[in-house]
Amino acid sequence: MDTLYWFTRDLRLHDNAALLAASRANRLLCVFVVDPRWFISNQHQCRPMGDHRWRFLWQSLMALERSLRPMGQRLYIAWGYPEKVLPGLTREHKLKRLVRSRIPGSFEARQWQSIQQQAPELTCQEFETLGLFTEHQLPMALAQLPDTFSRFRKQIEQADESAPEVLRIRTPGALPPPPGFINDNRGECPPIPEPEQPPFFTGGELAGLAQLQAFLFERHGIACYKETRNALDDWDSSSKFSPWLANGGLSVREVAAAIEQYEREHTRNESTYWLWFELLWREYFLWYGFRHGNQLFKRSGVQRNPRPVTFYGHRFKAWCEGNTEYPIVNAAMNQLRATGYMSNRARQLVASCLVNELELDWRYGAAWFEQQLVDYDVASNYGNWQYLAGVGADPRGLRRFSLQKQTEQYDPDGRFIERWHGQSSQSVGLHTVDAADWPIY
Repeated sequence: MDTLYWFTRDLRLHDNAALLAASRANRLLCVFVVDPRWFISNQHQCRPMGDHRWRFLWQSLMALERSLRPMGQRLYIAWGYPEKVLPGLTREHKLKRLVRSRIPGSFEARQWQSIQQQAPELTCQEFETLGLFTEHQLPMALAQLPDTFSRFRKQIEQADESAPEVLRIRTPGALPPPPGFINDNRGECPPIPEPEQPPFFTGGELAGLAQLQAFLFERHGIACYKETRNALDDWDSSSKFSPWLANGGLSVREVAAAIEQYEREHTRNESTYWLWFELLWREYFLWYGFRHGNQLFKRSGVQRNPRPVTFYGHRFKAWCEGNTEYPIVNAAMNQLRATGYMSNRARQLVASCLVNELELDWRYGAAWFEQQLVDYDVASNYGNWQYLAGVGADPRGLRRFSLQKQTEQYDPDGRFIERWHGQSSQSVGLHTVDAADWPIY
């Protein structure tokens, strides 16, 4: 059946069940759609797609196109709304089937539904490529997904699932030809911004696979991962797989398989388990996103128990600009703006500051992360923010970190704060309020 394959968060050839299914077509059109709405400020004063993410995504698309060419294919990059572009392309080229990976997100779900409504003649298929497991391999029904990660992890591990060997999908050796030479409109996409400094990450499947090989088998970083993963500013301290996992340049099952290989060939210890443990966290939030849908983006969270907050514009601005009274928060926020990345520990600290010290709606912080983080993942981002804000999967409720204590523990010599200019120039007190500041319930 002549097919349009819609690349989304699966920008790779390896371990891609959706692409393998699409490869059984007579003719195949491979498409990625750049949505103009990604570059427009939303209700939280942030753009869904910031400069760092856009640069990394474009690099990933160019790398994907280079990989497709030897297989007899090319990548059609469209600028427009997917719900309009895709039905138009299928009709123009008389394609009968539309294939994509199943992805979380209520906006993405509405797009998929709209496409099916506009093109009822299409056979529309989704395949699960983002996680360790498919839904039917989970040891629980999606509707019974545990409320906490600990219970989810225990059920997974008690089921003794072996995700890598069971689920990795072979890479197609060739792909069907496209329906003739097609000029796309990628030239209408926004220009790629020049970074202020050399970027930490380079997009593309080969770059992701190279990082996997380097961290595990060349530097053996996995062998001490648990001890080093909380470092604030050291490349080798953690795996740095997250950007490629986020846009699908690297398969999470490929990572899990590499962990098993390392344990067989080198060592199995608490650190090698801990990297698997972090993959399970990612897996939990993936299904959390599917399970809770639009509730992922509501202030009340999945607990449906909103905390009273208010919106102080000057506080949010100071937090975004790294100009609060908390040096470690400032340093981390400056690092984020400059590089598109910050460590997991730093993310917890800056989120705790926004929710607790600055008393702001957690969704503004989540939206800023969405704009800035090169490794933004909708389910992990919003799931983690809910967790910390006390409206999500954390059974202990609201998480609050002592920023002074965390500074003493993770930056005792002040090098991180000095490097990223964490000392504040704030002249107006962030906790100044006036009669116009009404609580939001």
